[in-house]
Amino acid sequence: MSEVNIVEAPPGIEGSGFFATSLDKVIGMARANSLWPLPFATSCCGIEFMATMGSHYDFARFGAERLSFSPRQADLLMVMGTIAKKMEPVLKQIYLQMAEPRWVLSVGACACSGGIFDTYSVLQGIDEIIPVDVYVPGCPPRPEAILDGVLKIQELVKNESGRRRNSPEYKQLLAKYGIQ
Repeated sequence: MSEVNIVEAPPGIEGSGFFATSLDKVIGMARANSLWPLPFATSCCGIEFMATMGSHYDFARFGAERLSFSPRQADLLMVMGTIAKKMEPVLKQIYLQMAEPRWVLSVGACACSGGIFDTYSVLQGIDEIIPVDVYVPGCPPRPEAILDGVLKIQELVKNESGRRRNSPEYKQLLAKYGIQ
C-alpha cells in the first residue's frame, strides 16, 4: 500500500488537512492500476490467457481490462507462447513502437526459454531480443500464474522511480539489446 500522510494545514490555510506524498508514488500507483496490455499470443499460452480474461478469473479487476492491439497505445507487452526466429523482427518492432514507460511479461516456458523446442527455428527466450521484466513459468501456465505475473508487474510499476528510465543503467540495458 502506498504511503499517503494526512498533514494538518499550516495556520492561515482553511481546511481540515491536505495530502502530502511524493509525486513518484502517486504516478506509480496510477500507472500500476491502469495498465494497457498488448497480448502477443502464439500458441497454447494464448488459450490460457483467454481463460484469464474470462469471468471466472476476471483480469479486469486489476485495472488491465482494456486490451490494446496497437503498440502505440499499450504499455505492457505480454508475450505468450512459442516465438519462431522469423517472428523475432516483428516482436522487436512491436516493442520499439511502444511508448516509454513500457514493461514486458514473458508467459510460458516457450517465451521464457524456448520450452521443449530446442531447434534452429525457435527463439530460446525472448530476453535475447528485448528486455523482460517478469517471467511466468509453466507449460502452459495456469491463469492464476498469469495473474500473479501481472501483480508482480504492478508492484514493479508502483515502486519504479520516474527517473529510472533516464538512468545510465537503463540506457546501458537498452544499448545491450541494440535499442536507442
